[in-house]
Amino acid sequence: MAEVQGRCDTAFEPVREALSEQLDSGNELGAGIVVDVDGRTVVDIWGGRRTADEPWTRDTITNVWSSTKMVTNLAALMLVDRGKLDPYAPVAKYWPEFAENGKERVEVRHILSHTAGVSGWDEPFEPEDMYDRAEATRRLATQAPWWEPGTASGYHAQSQGHLVGELVRRCSGKSLTDFIADEIAGPLGADFRLGADEADLSRIAPVTPPPPLDFDFSQVDRESPAFKTLMRAPLSAELANTPEWRRAELGALNGHGNARSLARILSALARGGTVDGVRLLSPDTISIIFDEQSHGVDLVLGVPLRFGIGYALPETDTVPYVPQGRACYWGGWGGSVVIADLDTRTTISYAMNKMAAGVIGSDRSEAYVRAALECLG
Repeated sequence: MAEVQGRCDTAFEPVREALSEQLDSGNELGAGIVVDVDGRTVVDIWGGRRTADEPWTRDTITNVWSSTKMVTNLAALMLVDRGKLDPYAPVAKYWPEFAENGKERVEVRHILSHTAGVSGWDEPFEPEDMYDRAEATRRLATQAPWWEPGTASGYHAQSQGHLVGELVRRCSGKSLTDFIADEIAGPLGADFRLGADEADLSRIAPVTPPPPLDFDFSQVDRESPAFKTLMRAPLSAELANTPEWRRAELGALNGHGNARSLARILSALARGGTVDGVRLLSPDTISIIFDEQSHGVDLVLGVPLRFGIGYALPETDTVPYVPQGRACYWGGWGGSVVIADLDTRTTISYAMNKMAAGVIGSDRSEAYVRAALECLG
């Protein structure tokens, strides 16, 4: 079987075996998995290849796609906790320009739950235009929503990072990049950042693009939120391997880290807001996450989803392996995932470089999560 490095409590050996099997099969190229139970790391394993010629090591990092949103939205919740941001206040209270074109009643919670109606950019727009953070953010502020805000979720796949990032900038005086570095990753000693530094290039695992989606977009209404969000300017996975992508601030998409750093940061949710003496949130702020904002078929992804404030909440159809109860989660294009189960104070994270088909989770992430949950009993 493929070699898997790191430490794994005896009771969690099935998780190590699951990773070894996926590496053996070729489904996985390189990956890491971490399971944290109430501050005790019971699984911290990795294996496979960073590139065709080099191994995935303990300190390998990769672009984790939309798992980035979990850290970005944590930054916003930290400002809620500090009394600087009210999730039930209009966005325009903090960002007056956002009130244009009928968005004066859009609230902060709508941005954090993908219900704001601003799930992408009006034409003309290309993915590379996201790199100009100030201009891309200005454009979101001036356009009209694509559906009635607050009535349904429509996954803000690329735009949520710019929207939340601007709120963070206006309320803290720091860029989202700096806030994450100074207020989250730094204090926790977590190997996570938006973008990547030149010094990191030799340890980044380039992403391997997923197979094409088996879906005929020619049958999708060109004026629907799904088409306008995903197909007007389709995002190429290869962009994540370019210097321009790594230099940008893309709070929805270009977080660089690994399973260990994601678990370190987001275990704050399962552990009552404090990680080894570093307080990020209060229990009262964590409870806000579970204020359900939408529950139904997402207008962009076309599958049933349930969103609280900042994170998805369990439902039984789309991601059935997320624990039911007081849990929250999200993941990244290609399969990375982070799950925080507050009932058992458990955090499960997975990051990889070979992307699987689909947007939310993958067969691999399901195999690892189910193995971990079975071990937890």
